[in-house]
Amino acid sequence: MRFFKLIIFFTLMPILLTAQSLLTMDEAIKIALSKNTDVNKGANSIESAKSNLNAANGNLLPNISASAGWSWTRSDDEGSERNIGGTIISVPASKTESRGYSASVRSDLNLFDGLASWKNINIKEYDLESSSLTLKRIRQNVAFRTIQYYYSVANAIEQVKVREENLKWNQKNLEIISERNKLGAVTMADVLQQQVRVGQAELDLLKAKNSLETAKSDLLYYLGLEVTENYAFENPSKDLVNVVKTIDDYDIKTDDLNTIINQAMKQRLDYKSAKYDLMSAEENISIQSAGHMPSLNNSISYNLNGNEIGKLFDSRTLNVALSLSIPIFSGYSVTNRVQIAEIQKKNVEIDIRDLERQIRKELQKTVLDLELSIKQVEVSVRNVKAAEENRKIEEEKYTLGATTLLNVLIANSDYLDALTTYINSKFQYTVLKQQLEFYIGTIDRGALN
Repeated sequence: MRFFKLIIFFTLMPILLTAQSLLTMDEAIKIALSKNTDVNKGANSIESAKSNLNAANGNLLPNISASAGWSWTRSDDEGSERNIGGTIISVPASKTESRGYSASVRSDLNLFDGLASWKNINIKEYDLESSSLTLKRIRQNVAFRTIQYYYSVANAIEQVKVREENLKWNQKNLEIISERNKLGAVTMADVLQQQVRVGQAELDLLKAKNSLETAKSDLLYYLGLEVTENYAFENPSKDLVNVVKTIDDYDIKTDDLNTIINQAMKQRLDYKSAKYDLMSAEENISIQSAGHMPSLNNSISYNLNGNEIGKLFDSRTLNVALSLSIPIFSGYSVTNRVQIAEIQKKNVEIDIRDLERQIRKELQKTVLDLELSIKQVEVSVRNVKAAEENRKIEEEKYTLGATTLLNVLIANSDYLDALTTYINSKFQYTVLKQQLEFYIGTIDRGALN
């Protein structure tokens, strides 16, 4: 009994060691979002912005400080003789000690600084909003890149299946031709030619598998996972089965480009973030201009003094003061700061215009590529059907001796090319749809939420 258990264990051990973990697209996105350094940096930026906003609000509150002191003084006098009006007086030696105790509380408050403190709060609020939007856009970017990598793996898997079917077809064809050669129906040249095709099909399959492993490594590396780990990937065919029907329902034209651009301007998180940066730059001009305004400060202090702790409250001083500072001339430093703030605002405006141009360019190219992809899918579907039918006809003709093996191989090559193009076009269309949503700013995957 124990012997049979050992046999079962060693039989199942290779299967257990090579067990694959299923990595779905949503799980891949979650992993990418949790490990991506840009996402982590964006989260840290939000925490920093929150702290800055806290500090800005704190500037409206008074600064309160308290202090306490103690001092001890000892004076030793060895004594001396003094001549006072011709009379010599001896002053005996003496020792004196004194102690002092003090305590104070002070409050300082800025009553007016040209509204710079309030403007600074606005800036910190805009910075926080901008950081939040930037982080969301980074998450969208990470999700989209993960989708691209994942579909590259899925495409490579489908290509491997095509090459496997091609190898099986060539191997079966070689068996048929070999049998017919034994019967004298075909020449040895056909056998040798088909053997070459089988070898080429094996090489093509090996290349497809290498491409698949490369695509897997690229995805796992981007996710921050070990590239040598063995993962299984969900079959994306369920999303691609009705691609042709989806295309019929997905009506997009170049004429709709302006509508799409306007939608992107409302949805793009990086564009909204740039708008907050502009508002922040405008407030900064107001802050720097406040340097031309007078400032008013208030201070209140309460002091206690005594030579004994019990008598500390015998001597009390309350001081209330107002300080008005009026700038007259500061060596053009305030004007310089205002000009720098205005230049910074102009630079932000330039960045926004560049971003608008970039958005238009990205959307125009994606819409054109999507239109082309839609047409390519429609054409490739017909090409696959035509090439498959043509291969069947050539096979039948070759069986009847009405054509050569070369024509059959050409027909199979055409079918293989048509099928490869069809698979590529399906994945390209699917990725372009996601890309359009990403550029519009409406990309939405469950893992993002």
